[in-house]
Amino acid sequence: MKTINEITNRLSRSISLKIGVTGFLILLLLIPVVMIQRLIEERKFTRDKVVMEVSDKWGKMQALTGPVLVLPYFEIDIRNNEMYKTWRKLFVLPESLDIDGKINPEIRYRGIYKVIVYGSDLELKGEFRIPDLTKIGIIPENVDWKNASLVFGLTDMRGIQNEIKIVWQGKNISVEPGTENKTIARSGFTAKVPVSDTGISFDFNFNINLNGSKCLYFTPVGKTTKVKLNSGWTTPSFSGSFLPDSRKISNDGFEAEWTILHLNRNYPQYWIDETYKLTGPTATPIYAQNWDQMDYSHNISNPIFGVNLLFPVDEYQKTMRSAKYAIMFISLTFLIYLFVEILNKKRIHPVQYLLVSFGLLLFYTLLLSLSEHLGFNLAYLISALAIIGLITVYSHSIFKSITLGMVTSIALTVLYIFLFVILQLEDYSLLLGSIGLFIILALIMHLSKRINWYGQLNENKEPSGTNNE
Repeated sequence: MKTINEITNRLSRSISLKIGVTGFLILLLLIPVVMIQRLIEERKFTRDKVVMEVSDKWGKMQALTGPVLVLPYFEIDIRNNEMYKTWRKLFVLPESLDIDGKINPEIRYRGIYKVIVYGSDLELKGEFRIPDLTKIGIIPENVDWKNASLVFGLTDMRGIQNEIKIVWQGKNISVEPGTENKTIARSGFTAKVPVSDTGISFDFNFNINLNGSKCLYFTPVGKTTKVKLNSGWTTPSFSGSFLPDSRKISNDGFEAEWTILHLNRNYPQYWIDETYKLTGPTATPIYAQNWDQMDYSHNISNPIFGVNLLFPVDEYQKTMRSAKYAIMFISLTFLIYLFVEILNKKRIHPVQYLLVSFGLLLFYTLLLSLSEHLGFNLAYLISALAIIGLITVYSHSIFKSITLGMVTSIALTVLYIFLFVILQLEDYSLLLGSIGLFIILALIMHLSKRINWYGQLNENKEPSGTNNE
């Protein structure tokens, strides 16, 4: 009768059992991998919370809508032989709108976190043209010309840094905070402007110094809207419904120009009250996905366009992408150990597999913590070198062979270089990853030809091709 030690020794030399145990360990390690990914998400959430706190005090993401000319008028209705006066409003968009702006970015620090804020100097000028009122069913004599107003929408009024004076037909006009016409914007400012039925067109211009965070967007309200921006920020992202007609990005910053026609948007040059509305529910602007306070009552704010000021590297995004390859790293490293164990007749305990896997998992926590202070690339280099060195020394103690220890070191180095290249080449990561995995699979298939899968691990003799377990 076989003793317990003999049975244990036989099981420990079983290739099938070894593969089964290794596979079970890989599945078990899914738990700490998920925990690491949640840790990355928590750190990112903390960073986003800090960004919101700083933005609340400095100025949030800014979106400019307007100016829009509002003409009040009345209509006479006769019901039951009685006359009723009903007040209505005609909204007129500018014939032309030119915006010339300079964005001055700053980086503010809160603990270990960095927040992009900016100050901007914007000059707006353009022209309004009163439409032929009789053609749209309005009696010119019924228009209250004295109470005509200019409405300008702004998402965060706290960002205004100067006293705004609108130059209307050569005259300076003060503005008042608030927009009673919520069809344009929830917040902004209003100015009473002199308009008469004898005037064909009215020109305007004003300057606004505006603080904001991360993004600056515009609504193309002009029949022809031209926007020109320049800044010293070197990593802009042009987004929204329209891309720049021309842009130049260099080490000194960027310049961008847009020209938007009224035919490029889905609302007219004028409308009465809220008669005009886009079909379907009011949409939230694409850039405002994380804004809790954003709200619009009219779709004139959509489409929008502008620029995002981005950091060159988002450490949390790249760390999360690298963590998604954790199981692949652990599996390939276990495979290396398994092949060494089978081909070189070395016996490795499951605990030793676990210790190696813990080292591989530690790479991601090192990468996360170091990248918050040193940047992603340097953190990746330090973390990879530390883990490769740790596992190489430990492998040498297991294999009792410098050659096998160096093989493990080279294999891990190739894997970490492969992962780094994939992270850098985001657009080609799928292509490069597929080619890399194909090469790895081909190498594994080549090495597996030397293995007798029905044999047993034996330190004294080669696996036999005729003995079964």
